Amino acid sequence: MNIPGHILHFMKPSVPQKYLLFVAAIVWNVAGIALVIRGLQFMIGYPQTLWLNLILSLVGGAIFYWVMFSKISTKHINRISNIANNRPCLFSFFDWKGYIMMVPMMSLGVWLRTSGVVSPFYLSFGYIIMGTPLLFSSFRFYFYGYKYLKF
Repeated sequence: MNIPGHILHFMKPSVPQKYLLFVAAIVWNVAGIALVIRGLQFMIGYPQTLWLNLILSLVGGAIFYWVMFSKISTKHINRISNIANNRPCLFSFFDWKGYIMMVPMMSLGVWLRTSGVVSPFYLSFGYIIMGTPLLFSSFRFYFYGYKYLKF
């Protein structure tokens, strides 16, 4: 069956390019919040060292952001800002490599949580350390999205 190109174009979930940074911000924000909440749920089970564990996790997440995620978010901000299409696909806030990397990471997180291989105590650190740079990155997307709208 041959579908005319204009029908496929009509069916593509697109968004004006200037809003794609906000789409990325919302997605990264939701993922970061979900990971931090999951980590806190595990961490609350160990109240005797809660504050120390939380501080260590947040510092670890900030370092992880500074070392790795600041570069990743900058790469995505630049890529989104330079998209030539005025109405790119809603899902183009990630490039194809980002989607390929996301699937094993999410699968590993779910497997570690459900298999019992790693104690919830240690998982709490991992979830918060991963959620923190996602949240920081989402704030960068919001900032650059707002900056982009002003031009």
